[in-house]
Amino acid sequence: MKLPIIKHFQKNNESQKLEHTIEVLESFCEHRSVKEHEMDVVGEIITNIAGAIEMDKLIKDKGMSEKDAANTFAKRVLGSIDQ
Repeated sequence: MKLPIIKHFQKNNESQKLEHTIEVLESFCEHRSVKEHEMDVVGEIITNIAGAIEMDKLIKDKGMSEKDAANTFAKRVLGSIDQ
């Protein structure tokens, strides 16, 4: 998870576009010729895109600032790792 990339995705793309991108990347990973290291890279990209979607929801649905949304998202992720 890279917060600067998540912020970039969130600022420059609509959530629906990001959701479609995740679907395409997941489809890519399902092909038998995709190597494990390629899946790792795509997995990292998917994680960042999903983070951007979550940040966008916090901004639009809860009226948070970008900074607060980023901090809330990062705390949620770190909290889930600690458990």
